[in-house]
Amino acid sequence: MPAWLLRLNEHFPIRYFVWLACAVGALLSALVWAATGSGGLLVLVFVALVGTGVHDVRQSRHSVLRNYPVIGHLRFFFEFIRPEMRQYFIEGDNEAAPFSRQQRSLVYQRAKGEPDKRPFGTQHDVGAEGYEWINHSIAPTTLSSHDFRITVGGERAQPYSASIFNISAMSFGALSANAILALNAGAKRGGFAHDTGEGSISRYHREHGGDLIWEIGSGYFGCRHDDGSFSEERFAETARDPQVKMIELKLSQGAKPGHGGVLPGPKVTPEIAAARGVAVGVDCVSPSRHAAFDSPVGMLQFIDKLRTLSGGKPVGFKLCIGHPWEWFAIAKAMRETNLLPDFIVVDGAEGGTGAAPLEFTDHVGAPLQEGLLLVHNTLTGIGLRDRIQLGCAGKVVSAFDIARLMALGADWCNAGRGFMFALGCIQAQACHTGHCPTGVTTQDPMRQKALVVPTKADRVFMFHQETLRALKELVQAAGLQHPREITAAHIVRRVADHEVKLLATLLPFVKPGALLAAERGEIDWPHQVFRLYWPRASAHSFLHQPDPLATAAA
Repeated sequence: MPAWLLRLNEHFPIRYFVWLACAVGALLSALVWAATGSGGLLVLVFVALVGTGVHDVRQSRHSVLRNYPVIGHLRFFFEFIRPEMRQYFIEGDNEAAPFSRQQRSLVYQRAKGEPDKRPFGTQHDVGAEGYEWINHSIAPTTLSSHDFRITVGGERAQPYSASIFNISAMSFGALSANAILALNAGAKRGGFAHDTGEGSISRYHREHGGDLIWEIGSGYFGCRHDDGSFSEERFAETARDPQVKMIELKLSQGAKPGHGGVLPGPKVTPEIAAARGVAVGVDCVSPSRHAAFDSPVGMLQFIDKLRTLSGGKPVGFKLCIGHPWEWFAIAKAMRETNLLPDFIVVDGAEGGTGAAPLEFTDHVGAPLQEGLLLVHNTLTGIGLRDRIQLGCAGKVVSAFDIARLMALGADWCNAGRGFMFALGCIQAQACHTGHCPTGVTTQDPMRQKALVVPTKADRVFMFHQETLRALKELVQAAGLQHPREITAAHIVRRVADHEVKLLATLLPFVKPGALLAAERGEIDWPHQVFRLYWPRASAHSFLHQPDPLATAAA
């Protein structure tokens, strides 16, 4: 910097130059206005900028503005538009998280019924570690339909024939009324299920009559007494509605496992209050744990009660895997009581449409692959896998995503953000602010008017249909008859520059009955996690139990 500028800076900080220029501009424009009678608007603009500078140097919240009055606001403006600038002008098609531009474009194209083909070869680096593909057959099959289904609760009075691709749990309140209407209308047209989320069943879920999976969370919304405890009468009344096809008890979710939530009173509108069975304008609390049971056996007895009260509909539970011994305790309780859930949904920690504390989003809960494998292997190892259907959720947007997860043991997949993209979500990541630019995650009446229900319902339907058509083509190419025939032996992963492995050899899979045999001492434990934690799990407590071998030695 020149010496004269340094000397000037000692008496009048150069960083105040823009503020000074605004003052000079205000003075000059005022003189012009006085002389000519025009330019009054310019005077107001400059005076406003000068006033802004006065406010900046007097406020105590932002150091940048105190040091750089007026011009310092550019820093906050650029920070505000940075995500959009990066998304549209900087990032590559396969970059960014949670979903890349290529993933989002695939959903948009399929939802709109536009061609989803790609010219000129893959954009993926097929030589990169982690690249995966599905092996094809030299004798492909020909399938007549892409409407792949499984039966859940086949032994129950009211079993459900479920699509293998459904809408994941997203509550009214988290999503707008128009978003719920469009999702349910699309589900009705396509014959697939719409999970209500723990916010219960609103009038918007009912309007189009699409199949519902009613999620029951720790707040027991829609089936609670005034004190927040579970109400058998209110549950039975709603559960017997023909539109409700299955009931899902939520233990935890991928976005924030082990964390409760509070919907502040001002956000509890009459509509939300009516759906949840709470008071208008009063804080709506979702506790971090259930009050209706306090042990694995108690949980299964509660599930059996829900099944009876619903008239024999399939009842299961959803969880994101945390402490292994807690899941093992539930598995042991199944063996001890023979009270089995009809299904289990495994939520991956990478999933989650709701806002959550950063530490929970980034560092709490098992990713879907590990959680799904643990549940699948456990059920296989104790001989119950064939009696319980297994669903999963976590970043599912493409047919290959579905195929890969079914290879790891899933019977069906749910998608939340994929269907949000179908509604028009642009991944602005403003879901928790109430300022969603596309009207998907807001209760602002004006903002959600931008989401036109009939158009978006068509896109929800088309996204589901085109994704399953693509899955059908993958199944045919692999020479199979149904996605459930896809195994870990069909999926290949590159693990090094010159080495690839089948998921069947790369990941740990447990043979049927292996855990029972290991428990009897006939074989070694199939995996370290079972050796360490299976003996310390109890059907009567979620707590970590003492090591029986150490106790015996003592």
